[in-house]
Amino acid sequence: MQALVVVAHPCDDSFTHAAAERAVAGLRAGGHVVEVVDLYAIGFRVAMSPEERQAYHGEMPLVDEQTREHARLVQWADCLVFVYPTWWSGLPAILKGWLERVMVPGVAFVFDERNGKVRPGLRTVRRLVGISSYGSPRWTVRLINDNGRRTISRALRMACGLRTRTKWLGLYGIDTASEPVRREFLDRVEATMGRLR
Repeated sequence: MQALVVVAHPCDDSFTHAAAERAVAGLRAGGHVVEVVDLYAIGFRVAMSPEERQAYHGEMPLVDEQTREHARLVQWADCLVFVYPTWWSGLPAILKGWLERVMVPGVAFVFDERNGKVRPGLRTVRRLVGISSYGSPRWTVRLINDNGRRTISRALRMACGLRTRTKWLGLYGIDTASEPVRREFLDRVEATMGRLR
């Protein structure tokens, strides 16, 4: 497979970056071709500009060179992997902004010319993977809804098609997780990515 790994954490020494490194190692060991986009490292601009909003429903919705390159990577990939910490029950702002600015009409979805209905635009994506850490225990995350997971596993999946399979790897209660628990999770990330088909 061709995998695009999108990483969203501002600190290079974070657990998120450790998980991303292990995910990439597993994917490469499994024979997959990998591209990585580290949103903070490249200084990705979060907010959609007025020009982007005006172009959104036009012929050329991607007015920024960086978002055009990311859209090209998304369309190249048949596996999308998102590695991020869950903050405030959802995606970090930079990842939400990336979805809003890159997953535009003509990339993530298209409009049916006959009836105007939204149709999937990422039909080549066979796998969606989320890897996230949570400060709260699993039962709390379930109680308040895991909005980041829902965005990726449900909303984004609708842009890919119903045959797209999803995989979720979450480390819950990271604030109190011991070093062995953290290491075990990282081992599971690498092993899971290595077996991904």
